[in-house]
This record gives sequence, structure tokens and C-alpha cells, in this order.
Amino acid sequence: MILNASELPWDESSGLEPFFPLDHQESSTQPELPALTVWGVALCISGTLIATENAIVVTTILATPSLRAPVFLLLASLGLADLLAGVALILHFLFRFCVEPSDWSDLLTSGLLVTSLTASLCSLMGVALDRYLSLSHALTYGSGQSRRRAATLLLLVWLGACVIGAGPAMGWHCLEELSSCSVARPLTRTYLSLLCGGFLMVVVVTLQLYAGICRVARRHAHAIATQRHFLPTNPPYPSRHSSGKGFSRLILVLSVFVGCWMPFSLWGLLGDASSPPLYTYATLVPAAGSSLLNPILYGLRNKDIRKVLLHACCPRRSSNTTRTHYPVDV
Repeated sequence: MILNASELPWDESSGLEPFFPLDHQESSTQPELPALTVWGVALCISGTLIATENAIVVTTILATPSLRAPVFLLLASLGLADLLAGVALILHFLFRFCVEPSDWSDLLTSGLLVTSLTASLCSLMGVALDRYLSLSHALTYGSGQSRRRAATLLLLVWLGACVIGAGPAMGWHCLEELSSCSVARPLTRTYLSLLCGGFLMVVVVTLQLYAGICRVARRHAHAIATQRHFLPTNPPYPSRHSSGKGFSRLILVLSVFVGCWMPFSLWGLLGDASSPPLYTYATLVPAAGSSLLNPILYGLRNKDIRKVLLHACCPRRSSNTTRTHYPVDV
């Protein structure tokens, strides 16, 4: 995706370059590669960090046979999608500063970013659905049938994401008709509007699932509080402090989720080719930053994944650690 920044007087001394290549201008001389800037270095570093974090999560899940529950399939899908987002940022850096940019490179990076962001957002919705089902159907969820359903759902998600991401390469772009460009060139305004409309629908569904999680958790807490009046001893149920800690984590996850995805989804619907590129930067960077935060909020925060990583780094220390399994980590 390339921003329409051809009319913006960028100051080369500021170290900022457009996040995506500018519109190509016809010239009789061979174009020179732009000088490396602070913005370009930050782009490469962020892409490398995103790819490294998510590669660790995906490798840990795939290399551990015990991590085959539906939640880990969803976390692997989320990590793979964010890994592709990091690779797309690195490729954009290479095409921008190391190789002469062309139309095919613009379409390649745009399609890869659209595919990765679509799969990432749908995987986040799948994680919310997994948490809801693991609480509301704690006795039956997690069986072999549930794993097969999760694998089938993820297959459909990735097929849909690949079809959507292939839109620009299949001709749904504005390289030949600049008047139809959106705030993110070479995507057309119609294409980006449909994409952002779908993003908003996924965000709304995800928020509804988390609202359902809160309702189920409150019912469970009320049932546990009622049982304590009739039990002779206090069983190791989660305390009020741990419940409050779980809700605070839930608020953090929702705040990051909405803060990362809502701005660009709304701006893609409201903006057009004449909109200031700075606004597109301000909304697109949080969406890409979601790929940097997801491994921490969803992958590395999972106790089972942390246990595997700790065992790989410090086998002696991890052999002495024990944990209590709960249906789901909120």
C-alpha cells in the first residue's frame, strides 16, 4: 500500500520519508535510489522485531506436540499472520532503499500486507471465540472434534485472506487510474472501503464475544461464591484478587485491540486520495504495531508457551516449576 504523498512537500532534512513509495514520475534519466533515512531504518528494525517475535511463538507451538489445543492453533495462526506482516515491512524497505521500486513490488507488498492483516484480525476474533467457548463449554471444549473444527476454520480464514490479498495483483488497483486511489495507494477507494468495512465488522463481533466472556465469568464467580457457603473447607478456587486481575488484563487486551484497529478502519472509510498522508500514517502505524504487541499479549503471556521457552533456555530451573491448569487464560 502506498500513500498518496506526491503533493506533500517532504523535507529531506527531517529524516522522514513517505511510509510507502511516492507516485512514480516519468523521467528520461535513470531514477536514483533514495538516501537511507531514519524512518527507513525504523521501518526495517520494526519489521525485523515483528518477524523475530512471531517466529519464536510459531516455532514453539509447532515444535511442541503437547500444544495442540484449539487455542494454540489459533495462536500459531495469529503468529504466522503477524510474521508475514513483518516480512512485508522488510520487503518494503528493500524495495524502497535497495532495489528500484516498480509497480509489481508495490502490488506484492500491498497484497502481502492485506493478507497478513486480514488473517491477523480474523485470528484475534478466533482467539476471542476460543476463550468464550472454553468458559461456556468447559467440559466438552478442547476435544479432538474441537481441534478439527478449529483447523477447518483457520483453513477457511487463510483461504479468504489470500483471496482478499490477491485483489490488487488481480487488477483491483489504481496504478492506471490515479483518480480512483484511496488513502493507501495502489488500493482503490472501493477496495479499501470494503476491506475496512469488513475490519469494523470483525472488531464489533470480537467485542461482542468479550462481552459474552464477561457475562459467563460473572455467572461462574457467582456460582463459586454460593458454593463456598456450603463447603466445609475452602477449595483452591480463584480469589477475588485473581478475578480482578483477570478483568484488568481483559481491559488491557481490548484497549490495545480497539486502539490498533479502529483508527485505520474508520479512516479508510472516510478518507480519499486528496486526504493528508500524515493522517494515514497516524492510523496505519497502530495497525502494524498490533503485530508487534500480539506475541506479547497473546503468545508469550500464555503459561504453557512460557513454560516451553523456559525449559529450552533453562532446563534445570523449569524442571522444578509446577503450575495449576485453568480452562483459559483471560
